[in-house]
Amino acid sequence: MSAGKMSAGKVLAAVVASLMALVAVGFVFGGGALLWADATQRDDDGYFTSPVVGLAVDSYAITSPAVDLVVKPRGWFPSGQLGNVRFHVAAAEAPVFIGIGPSDAVDNYLSGVAHDRVVRMSYDLKNPVFEVVDGVGTPDLPGLQSFWVASAEGSAPQTLTWDTSDGDWKAVIMNADATPRVAIEMTAGVATDLLVPIAWGLLVIGLIGLSIAAVLLMVAFRQPPSEPRADAESRPVGEGRYPARLEATLDPDVSRWQWLFKWLLAIPHFIVLFFLWLGFMVLTVAAGFSILFTGRYPRSIFDFNVGVLRWTWRVSYYTYGALGSDRYPPFTLAETDYPATFDVEYPEKLSRGLVLIKWWLLAIPQYLIVGFFTTGLIGWATRAGGSGRVAITFGGGLISLLVLVAAFILLFTGRYPRPLFDFVIGLNRWAYRVWAYAALMRDEYPPFHLDQGEFEPVLPQTTPSMLDTDSASPQEGQQ
Repeated sequence: MSAGKMSAGKVLAAVVASLMALVAVGFVFGGGALLWADATQRDDDGYFTSPVVGLAVDSYAITSPAVDLVVKPRGWFPSGQLGNVRFHVAAAEAPVFIGIGPSDAVDNYLSGVAHDRVVRMSYDLKNPVFEVVDGVGTPDLPGLQSFWVASAEGSAPQTLTWDTSDGDWKAVIMNADATPRVAIEMTAGVATDLLVPIAWGLLVIGLIGLSIAAVLLMVAFRQPPSEPRADAESRPVGEGRYPARLEATLDPDVSRWQWLFKWLLAIPHFIVLFFLWLGFMVLTVAAGFSILFTGRYPRSIFDFNVGVLRWTWRVSYYTYGALGSDRYPPFTLAETDYPATFDVEYPEKLSRGLVLIKWWLLAIPQYLIVGFFTTGLIGWATRAGGSGRVAITFGGGLISLLVLVAAFILLFTGRYPRPLFDFVIGLNRWAYRVWAYAALMRDEYPPFHLDQGEFEPVLPQTTPSMLDTDSASPQEGQQ
């Protein structure tokens, strides 16, 4: 099989992995959202509480929709374990009654009595939609009924708290003396101990799904190792070349106008790369544990992750990371004859100590620099006039700005200025070296200098590892 083609089995594996990753991401985000809500959205009593909402009807009662809390199989959750419900009436025009009872008993009690049934309401109780149930009867006093499982009555404020249990239930709000015209201001809240277990369950399922999807993607896109290039053989590590190699050749006939539509043409790549990067992140964590315990980066994971960076660079080169070619990037992780290439030399041994600190601590100075190249590190709030409104402004990085300049020069002159191209490639080269280092692929610290031009330069000396404590290979840490 050629480097640019995939068998039907691998295509199927890639499709299945992509769908699995999409579902798994939903589980992960859902679990994370639940944990965030549990940590930040409860009140002092542990309830998720709605804002104060005003309800007013001319009939005798307001009833909720029927809520079915039957859990199958029965008995999984004892009474109260599903959660607690709280209704708090802060203000009312008359003494108020709040009750919760079985749906059929509530329906029998209000049979023939005019009341308003809530049929739709947002999560915060705003903008309720009522269904008017006509009737000519007068209800008995609600407080004298025996079917309520929880109730409260009297002058506002009044609070009803109910330990939920299996059943089909309705809530009712009335005047305590069973007169028409019910007008109140209230909040509703719920508390449950199940939210955190559910959240962690979603996270675990999502992470397992992402792991399986990552393995399937790795299998689908795995390619036989390519032969090293002649220029790479002539400049091995330790003899003046950084072990992450980014190179690109400027096409002499880049289109004046095609860059206007490349964002659209590259959408298939963006979709595939989204899932590949999910696999990249999961597998990098797995590789980190392998390095921590064995000092080795699993070769299959290494080849996959390098391939993801290589694919990303080709798409970036084609689009708005350089605009250096109009040739459509191939769908492959392997090295090809595309005019933009990226490779990282496989390390036989990596420092087990550095894996714990280099990606989040040692790389911070590099992140600041690369952030300026790629995002501009711009994100601040400014106040507009004296209105008190806050406007959030975000800006792109230096690479985006320079490529935009190159695009307009191309549009009007048909030429890509060579000095500008060399500078853009140098900025990308610096960024990809840092990403390879942060992805634990090498221990050699990325150099603090800009290497411009199409081809990887011969450096004066190999950049040593920072704080290299137990790397077994002498040439990885020496100058």
